[in-house]
Amino acid sequence: MNEEKKSLNFIEQIIEEDLAKGLSKDKLRFRFPPEPNGYLHIGHAASICLNFGLGLKYNAPVNLRFDDTNPAKEEQEYVDSIKHDVQWLGFKWDKELYSSDYFQQLFDWAVMLIKEGKAYVDNQTSEQMAIQKGTPTEAGTDSPNRNRTVEENLDLFFKMKNGEFDEGSHVLRAKIDMAHTNMHMRDPIMYRILKKHHHRTGNDWCIYPMYDWTHGESDYIEQVSHSICTLEFKSHRDLYDWYVNQVYDENLLRPKQREFARRNLSYTVMSKRKLLQLVQEGIVAGWDDPRMPTISGLRRRGYTPESIRNFSEVAGIAKRDNVTDVALLEYCVRDHLNKTAPRVMAVLDPVKLIITNYPEGKDEWLTAENNQEDESAGFREVPFSREIYIEKEDFKEEANKKFFRLSIGKEVRLKNAYIIKAENCVKDENGEITEIYCTYDKDSRSGSGTEASKRRVKGTLHWVSIKHAETAEVRVYDRLFTHEAPDTFKDKNFKEFLNPNSLNIINAYVEPSLKSAKVLDRFQFQRLGYFCVDQDSSKDKLIFNRTVPLRDSWAKMNK
Repeated sequence: MNEEKKSLNFIEQIIEEDLAKGLSKDKLRFRFPPEPNGYLHIGHAASICLNFGLGLKYNAPVNLRFDDTNPAKEEQEYVDSIKHDVQWLGFKWDKELYSSDYFQQLFDWAVMLIKEGKAYVDNQTSEQMAIQKGTPTEAGTDSPNRNRTVEENLDLFFKMKNGEFDEGSHVLRAKIDMAHTNMHMRDPIMYRILKKHHHRTGNDWCIYPMYDWTHGESDYIEQVSHSICTLEFKSHRDLYDWYVNQVYDENLLRPKQREFARRNLSYTVMSKRKLLQLVQEGIVAGWDDPRMPTISGLRRRGYTPESIRNFSEVAGIAKRDNVTDVALLEYCVRDHLNKTAPRVMAVLDPVKLIITNYPEGKDEWLTAENNQEDESAGFREVPFSREIYIEKEDFKEEANKKFFRLSIGKEVRLKNAYIIKAENCVKDENGEITEIYCTYDKDSRSGSGTEASKRRVKGTLHWVSIKHAETAEVRVYDRLFTHEAPDTFKDKNFKEFLNPNSLNIINAYVEPSLKSAKVLDRFQFQRLGYFCVDQDSSKDKLIFNRTVPLRDSWAKMNK
């Protein structure tokens, strides 16, 4: 039992304690409440996996609720993308809900608070209100409008609702305590005027509730037992409780807000505002650019739902803000793709190799294992011929003893094929090698069972048959930023750390089995890395995105 307790994260411990104190298990309900003002990123995935994971652990429902209270920034496009991302990650919500579902109820409760003398309309400027709010060490001062009569406040609030005032001219504030030690409790704004079209309610409303007023009351309406937020909302907890207490019925469940540290990832930015800036300025190709930390970008790059869920589990739930090394995320996708991705051969930087003693015009089809980690993956046939491509870096005219690839006078094995020996090479006027001439041991074919096939050589190279190869565009992605914390400098713009080599587009040759590959199919290009078919790919033009290399080359380069 003690071992089980140790394995619980601190959020699960809170829930277990509440259950031990008498909370009925059938009263457990969780929610994931994104604002539809952008695409979800890897930080949101932590919250998704936590909330839906709690639902699975406790067999409790989880709501997907859109915090759609700011029509100036929210769009249906974002709603649709969020739903797609949650489903793609493998989770199902109990109810699809919107804060806008509660606009009338929230308004009615606001009217109730005005009648109880707990809310008032203020028509000061935002600058005036900011000055009156004081500082964390100095009490604020009351607004001159704080003691308006109930009748006057009701009249002004209904005029706000009816569109009789300009944006920014009036707000509704809760009347709490301008001397409170928590700045959020110093008469916070509940409603502001926004004469914007809402993606669900159209033009029905021109006043919209603020996040703090909406969030706790929505949890209460839905009878959410545990409202799990990120750490920046810890200071809002007093206000969350105050608002809920104003409408609380003792026959209903009072929701409990608790906080965990948001997921920050090295070599990226997680601010929606900054991500939107990258999109709007054309620095990336869109929200789903494979260099973006968005779930849609990771999906397009070739990440699997399993790898992201595993990353969230391994990275854990913390009480304090920290930065998770992106190498952990890359490890998780490598680990999963190693078990599931078919192995194929592709040459990204080709040089022609001619096997001089292989019969001209002869083709043969060699049997290759699809994935040695998965017995059920089966086999495929790979064509072989006299002329093939290998990687330029796999050949040196002269090499030392530590170079186990091809050089003049040395032997290597061609993957799934024969042992070859380099005899000579041809260079162009710039000294670049254009052709390599080899001979092969015809009895050394892999799997043939001959003594020659069992002969050991130190190097094995991947290759593609020139006459059978398919051409493909390969987009080699790297990290978008060169600094591990690009947005932490007060005196520098985060864009100063953009990596100029974050995308390299090359033309490659791939084995013909990939002609039938479909969008989002994932493969290991042997000895090179993991790659995914991009959505721009077509039957006439294959396009692959590199998900990750086989090894962490970045760490090696930056030691």
